[in-house]
Amino acid sequence: MAPRSFWKGYLKLSLVTCPVAMTPATTDNEKVKFHTLNRKTGNRVVSQYVDSVSGKPVDEDEEVKGYQRSEDEYVMLEEDEIEAVGLESTRTIDIEMFVPRDSIDWIWYDKPHYLTPDDPVGEEAFSVIRDAMEATGQVGISRLVMYRRERAVMLEPRGRGIVLWTLRYGDEVRDRDAYFGDIKNDKVDSNLMPLVKTLIDERMKPWDPKMVDDPVQDRLLEIIAAKKKGKKRPAKAKESASEPPSNVVNIMDALKKSIASESKTKKR
Repeated sequence: MAPRSFWKGYLKLSLVTCPVAMTPATTDNEKVKFHTLNRKTGNRVVSQYVDSVSGKPVDEDEEVKGYQRSEDEYVMLEEDEIEAVGLESTRTIDIEMFVPRDSIDWIWYDKPHYLTPDDPVGEEAFSVIRDAMEATGQVGISRLVMYRRERAVMLEPRGRGIVLWTLRYGDEVRDRDAYFGDIKNDKVDSNLMPLVKTLIDERMKPWDPKMVDDPVQDRLLEIIAAKKKGKKRPAKAKESASEPPSNVVNIMDALKKSIASESKTKKR
């Protein structure tokens, strides 16, 4: 059963409008979460803001946002001042422009959401916008207030629905050339490429969500289940012994040994 949508509004392209619902495409609800407790009493510990100089608790009414401009000096901003600079929290995703699908690099993608029609009457309008983007290879760009911030969002057709991605802000993305720029651009020995491709072929598998299972989560659930039953916690999983990597002196020899090792493993 699909979870309830956390946002409802309208998708708009010029004069074409249809009601839509949006739900985050990812969730951490199944993750093991912990509370901090007082070991002596078993009661939960609560956090509280205190003045860094006097050490006294600060009432919620006295809390205010501050921008640091020197070591001990801040510019204070009230909540209404911060909210005044943001986009009005409308319930309409108004597609302002379209850009080629492959022109937005992956690093700008932030959080995905499933966008679906929220009314059978508006389903045709939703579908024609989706199919037109798919046919032209374009994605829609709009702005929306989400998670209490104004954000640029990208609408990407996916199957029978649309995925709405929040996009990262410009100052969040670092310049890749600052990190990759010093890597030498020398041509790779053409004799090495077939060997590496052979290694890749040996390890090719179809994608399976189990490849990204969380073993730590599984172990934590085992410990919690054992403690519920009053049993001792399961023994710690043994770490597989592995030799530390050594500096490769001859890449050709290392690749040939790797292929030989892969072949033996596959036969077994």
